[in-house]
Amino acid sequence: MVLDVHAAADFYSTAQGIVAGRLIRERLGTLWPSLAGMAVLGLGYAPPYLRFWREEARLAVALTPGQLGAARWPMGSANLTCMAEEDALPFAGPVFDRVLLIHGLESAENARRMLREIWRVLKDDGRLMVVAPNRRGMWAYFEQNPFGQGTPYSPGQVGRLLASSMFRVERRDTALFLPPTSMRLVLRSNRLWERTGHWAMPQFAGVTITEAVKDVYSAIPTNMTPSRRFVLAEAP
Repeated sequence: MVLDVHAAADFYSTAQGIVAGRLIRERLGTLWPSLAGMAVLGLGYAPPYLRFWREEARLAVALTPGQLGAARWPMGSANLTCMAEEDALPFAGPVFDRVLLIHGLESAENARRMLREIWRVLKDDGRLMVVAPNRRGMWAYFEQNPFGQGTPYSPGQVGRLLASSMFRVERRDTALFLPPTSMRLVLRSNRLWERTGHWAMPQFAGVTITEAVKDVYSAIPTNMTPSRRFVLAEAP
C-alpha cells in the first residue's frame, strides 16, 4: 500500500501519532539543532516535522510526491506546500541547504531517481536526512500507521542506496521504540521505551535515521590517462 497524505494527517492528530511524531522530532533536533537562515525542503509527508524549524529557517517548503496526494500546510497561513513528481522536482538547480525525506523513500516509485533529484536541488554543502521504516521494527508490520506503508529498509540498505545516488553517509540514528499501540499506559511510558530501546535493542527501532552529505566529487569524471599503444614491427 502507498501512504495517503490525508491518512497521514489523521494519524498525526491522534494520541499515538502525536507521541510518535514527538519522539522522532527529538532525534532530528539532536542531529539538526538549528537551521537558522537556511532553506529547508521536506519531501514525502513532512509538515509534522518541518514546523520544528519553520520559525528559524529562511525558507521551509513541504513537497508531496504525486502518488501521495496534496495537503495544505500550514493551516491559517500562507501555503508552503506543493505537489510534484518525485523524479522531477520543480526547483531550478541547487537551492536547499537541508532536505528532510520522511514518509517518502518507502513509497517511492523509483527511489534512485528521487534521490538524484534531491542531489540536484541540494547545495554543494547541503545535507540530506532520511527517515525510513526499519525492516526489523514492529511499526513496519502494522498498516494502521504511516510507517507500515510501502517498503521498509534496513540501515544498510539505506546506506547503499544513498551511496549509489552520490551521497556519503555521515551519521546514523534510530527512533520510535514505542510499540505501535494506542494504549494510554504504553503511550505514557514512551520515554522509558525510548531509553531502553536505544540502550538494549537499537536494531529493533521503528525508524532508521540517516544523515548524508552531497558527494560532489562523485559527479566529476576523472581525467582518463591515455594508454600507450605498442606496435611490434618485423625486423628487416
